[in-house]
Amino acid sequence: MSCWEWAMHAFILAGLAAIAFNVTLNLRVFSRPARVDARVPGPLSVSVLIPARNEAARIGPCLESLRSQAGEGVEIIVLDDNSEDGTAGVVAGLGFVSGAGPLRLRRGDPLPEGWTGKSWACHQLAGEARGEWLLFTDADTVHGEQSVATLLAHARRRGASMLSAWPEQVMGSWGERLVIPLIGLLILGFLPQWLLALFQRFPALARPLGPAVGSLGAANGQCILFRADVYRAIGGHASVRAHLVEDVALARRVAGRTAEGLRLINCDGVGLVRCRMYEDWRGVWEGFTKNLRPAFEGSPLLFVASLSVQFAWMILPFFLLAFRPSWLAVVECAAVLGIRFALALRLGGSLWIGLVHPVAHLFALAIALNSWRQCVAGRVRWKGRSYRSST
Repeated sequence: MSCWEWAMHAFILAGLAAIAFNVTLNLRVFSRPARVDARVPGPLSVSVLIPARNEAARIGPCLESLRSQAGEGVEIIVLDDNSEDGTAGVVAGLGFVSGAGPLRLRRGDPLPEGWTGKSWACHQLAGEARGEWLLFTDADTVHGEQSVATLLAHARRRGASMLSAWPEQVMGSWGERLVIPLIGLLILGFLPQWLLALFQRFPALARPLGPAVGSLGAANGQCILFRADVYRAIGGHASVRAHLVEDVALARRVAGRTAEGLRLINCDGVGLVRCRMYEDWRGVWEGFTKNLRPAFEGSPLLFVASLSVQFAWMILPFFLLAFRPSWLAVVECAAVLGIRFALALRLGGSLWIGLVHPVAHLFALAIALNSWRQCVAGRVRWKGRSYRSST
């Protein structure tokens, strides 16, 4: 084996060791909330806010799962974002009305220039909310019993300013099963959430870094619970109005103020909330195309570096095993599969998907390149709207 091959294997093994280390520590801080059996007591504590655009086929189960949790301590507000499929009628048929009351339907205003649809919808919802906490959740989620009380209790216990629960992902098509589990790999394998937790425990360590700590922030917009005062202090969705990945952008704003005492907490929502993000390969392709490049904001070099190391550490070992077999390649492939199996056992999902990991990850990288292509073209389409994007 030549020197460059030894160097290449050393680089791959070091990367895989770093990912395994990251996963191990991240899972220690990525806790699963203890379920609460009682409802949220009054007075009003939580406003559950649901933006909905063309969700007539999916919003019913979401509202049915949440409606029983409304009462003196919880209000639920749905915003119909100029839907074209009868979403408002479905919501109204489930007992949501305009005006006051714990179950409310708000008709959305026209989308202004410079806003993405979801941020504009969430901004309007926040303006209607009266709770001390704001729970933003997507119309395609389904909540377990007392999910609102459980999330609120966990946020208070952890001292969270912003709590993001990562729902159990429901997957049907082969495209979903291949690509969606990679979200867990990226969040727990490549992002050191444990380091952010360390900074939150010892804010003095974060002060020299200032807003740069924000780069450690991440969130899942399917289920985000904000302290209302913190949400307004950071500017809410208005502060990220044009961002195509508004959940991550908000998380970075909170994480960037760790030295001031704000706390971003990510937690495991498996068994508490579930969501089917997309329903087929086309949905997976379009949805992740919208998100992947914009998530890196104005950092094209970081985007390219991320794709490069993902290829080198997570895919290249399988090519080496096929075309330059060695015991090192066997070890590397076993390490990749071990990481995938560990995440599947912890987060849910089919173990067999790990066996086709290189194919799945290649698909994901193809989507990332398509995301780059769309951003270079300057326009990204989503839910019938076209947004400006930048590289």
